[in-house]
Amino acid sequence: MPLAGVGLGLRLPHLEEVARQAVPVPFWEIAPENVLGDGGRTAALTRAILARDPVISHGLSLSVGGFDPFDDAYLADLATFLLESGSPWHSEHLCFTSVDGATTHELLPMPFTRASARHAAARVRELKPRLPVPFLLENVTYYAELGESEMDEAAYIAEVLEGADAGWLLDINNVYVNSLNFGFDPYRWFEGMPLHRVAQIHIAGHDRYEDLVIDTHGAPVADPVVDLLRFVLPRIGRPVPVLLERDNAIPPLAELLAERAALQEVYDQVLGAHA
Repeated sequence: MPLAGVGLGLRLPHLEEVARQAVPVPFWEIAPENVLGDGGRTAALTRAILARDPVISHGLSLSVGGFDPFDDAYLADLATFLLESGSPWHSEHLCFTSVDGATTHELLPMPFTRASARHAAARVRELKPRLPVPFLLENVTYYAELGESEMDEAAYIAEVLEGADAGWLLDINNVYVNSLNFGFDPYRWFEGMPLHRVAQIHIAGHDRYEDLVIDTHGAPVADPVVDLLRFVLPRIGRPVPVLLERDNAIPPLAELLAERAALQEVYDQVLGAHA
């Protein structure tokens, strides 16, 4: 059955508790980099959970927008992981993360130019045949534009998705954070966007540091972001899985499950009202 509902990211502080007993979430999202080539108890617990529960794969290191050649060995291991885990797709960020073989461990934004869009789309087209499942791109936050833009962010994302014929992992919090930092209407941002390509949604919390809002994944989801979720869900036209992200200031599992349950109520209400 297609995945739906609100899931959680599988994070180290909760591994022992989740491995001991099944937790009422429809799916877990995991970064395969945290499992591939790893041994010991952490990897064993993770693989036991993935063998029991549905999982979605979300990567961090392919540097889709970069120029470094893709790592053949990593792609082979990733393909095996995707088949073994049963993930319905694999997603990565529309950004670059490495330069000349050096990994920055940052999601660095792309310049909003036609040449950049063609480059990113070509890289995705190169990747797709090497993976056994569909490939999604996620929109990211950015805090400065790289050079003179030829289009806005929304047009850039749409051009890459269409040029690559790729699915979209829509991060609603990222849209909202960018709207605060760059002064645009997040609701109008969605006008003309290819929502038919959305296969998954991310939702998360953020923090403000003076005049800058940062996508920290370290706070509960803000009400305006939940409102955007209410706005977008019925416009996609079908149920898609929503991932509650929490990567910093991670609370106890019970607290995170309570937030997930509240978001699940929103999800069910919105989709029920538009059934």
